[in-house]
Amino acid sequence: MRPRQPAKKPHLPNSPFRAAPVPDIPDFAVNDRVTHDRHGLGSVVRITGDRIHVKFGENTVSVAMSSSKIHPL
Repeated sequence: MRPRQPAKKPHLPNSPFRAAPVPDIPDFAVNDRVTHDRHGLGSVVRITGDRIHVKFGENTVSVAMSSSKIHPL
């Protein structure tokens, strides 16, 4: 059983606090060099929908483009 995730609280337009900023999703292209927090340096091999397939040495890993763990170089 997976632990429950807290629901995202709605931001009211008349709130005195700012809404949390939405992170920009970087653009990736095939053969782009990237770095991943766990896997290290890699190269984009394929892009399918909202996921990129990155080759890290001998392993190829599928990562969501919106992941905060992957960064373009």
